[in-house]
Amino acid sequence: MKGRKLKKKILELLGRDNLEKSLDEICQLPARQAVNPLFSFFYSTNELIKWRAITAMGAVVSNLADQDMESARVVMRRLIWNLNDESGGIGWGSPEAMGEIMARHFRLAEEYAFLLVSYVNEQGNYLEHPALQRGVLWGLGRLAHSRPELVNHAEPFLLPFMRSEDAFHRGLAVWTAGVLDSGLTKPLLQHLSNDNAVINIFIDMNLIEYMVGQLALEALSKL
Repeated sequence: MKGRKLKKKILELLGRDNLEKSLDEICQLPARQAVNPLFSFFYSTNELIKWRAITAMGAVVSNLADQDMESARVVMRRLIWNLNDESGGIGWGSPEAMGEIMARHFRLAEEYAFLLVSYVNEQGNYLEHPALQRGVLWGLGRLAHSRPELVNHAEPFLLPFMRSEDAFHRGLAVWTAGVLDSGLTKPLLQHLSNDNAVINIFIDMNLIEYMVGQLALEALSKL
């Protein structure tokens, strides 16, 4: 199955109610063929389809890495290229997909976690686009909740985002901070516990509405 037929099939699977079953079916497709359609759905105007495509990319590339590590690295390098100024694009969905893939596959996380962290480090490969920063923070949070030991050093870089005027920056940084263990963010978490701004976060394969203050209280309870 190739081209438009494959893209249509994957879109149908992403739109079904049972995402777990759909992921299983997508992972049965040839991985290299599934990757391109999934990339295209990162740009979907349907937010749920976008997030499900990111989740599916994580599953597909993780499985691919178990069979052919170098082919999985090719996909990772493509995601990284999409975030490079020279790519000519903005890279929507790429940092989220990096986080999802690494949350699912330890060896890839070992190799690329430092790079995801560098996107929030002003002395590193800092991404200045505010909307793209949301994606980086989500990817970092997804990875942190799965493998905090690989991103503990990112905690200082969360502080500016916790002070941001963008509620998504604050909320996503708070969500990430709760699983990092140095306590550096604790004063800001306490301050943000009264933040009533509402955001949607894709967690456990669902878009869930949270108040930033709620996320801060949950983060404090884990420290």
